[in-house]
Amino acid sequence: MTESVDVAALVNKLKAVEDALNRVILGKPELIRQFMTGILARGHLLLEGLPGLGKTQMVRAFSSLCHMSARRIQFTPDLMPLDITGSYMIREQDGSRDFEFHEGPVFGNLILADEINRASPKTQSALLEAMAEHRVTVLGNSHALPDPFIVMATQNPIEMEGTYPLPEAQLDRFLFKLSVMDVDENALAEILMERGRGDLPALQPILSLEEIRQAMQVIESMPLSQPVAQYIARLVKATHAGDHNKIEAARHIRHGASPRAGLAMAMASRARAFLNGRQTVGFEDVKDVALATLRHRIILDYTAKLDGQTADGVVSAILKDVPELSRAAPESLAEQLA
Repeated sequence: MTESVDVAALVNKLKAVEDALNRVILGKPELIRQFMTGILARGHLLLEGLPGLGKTQMVRAFSSLCHMSARRIQFTPDLMPLDITGSYMIREQDGSRDFEFHEGPVFGNLILADEINRASPKTQSALLEAMAEHRVTVLGNSHALPDPFIVMATQNPIEMEGTYPLPEAQLDRFLFKLSVMDVDENALAEILMERGRGDLPALQPILSLEEIRQAMQVIESMPLSQPVAQYIARLVKATHAGDHNKIEAARHIRHGASPRAGLAMAMASRARAFLNGRQTVGFEDVKDVALATLRHRIILDYTAKLDGQTADGVVSAILKDVPELSRAAPESLAEQLA
């Protein structure tokens, strides 16, 4: 840990940000906690839900509370890659002409890619390099993106006509896939009474951009114990079907999660523990982030739909059946004495 960073003060400020977001987005405390966990883990987020549930407001509110620049890109079938990354324009000065790069909307800290599955695969792939490399390449020249750089992509789970499903390679770039559910009756009544046209309440900055970076650096330096690391590894391995896998729900899995899923779960668990005011990662932190980390990284076979199984159901079964600590019997006398 960096001695110059006041960790306790950072945690308190992050809790104040979370409280403020809960006053903006009513009735979704777990979504907000997962949202903040993903951002602190420097992860990209995929949000699936119907329009009008507060996804854009959540991004705008967080950027206001934390001095982060937020950009919104509406993905449509005619959107081109250069509309996202930016392009070179001719500049005339002192009788000479030169090319000058004009940044696209991807140059921001928080990027809301609205309805990402409505854009063509070519445009989607332009965002892939930005998400993976934190840079864009235009006409052979690379341009670094701001730090931090986080993409929040949304997609509508109902209107799928004329859309281009995200390929598995791009889905794997998202740390979390979050389901945005409707609010309950009480929260909706409060929104109707207090929000008028749905405008955001007045927000005062709580965290600076530098403090966000400091929190991210502290989280990245948090240790991961061997039992927790082995638990994450067992969860990832349990998503692979085979004769060795005794979990009944795993028989519906055609392709399991990659090692990147384990890395994502480990970093997200660190961020979750930090938000809970701890500097060590526990099994509960892993369980809290496992579903959001794994649900979009497993591919089910055709029998899953016939049996009424979903990715969420399979992951939940894996979490129930995989033990926190390995109880395998030692293979030799030397291991018993070790």
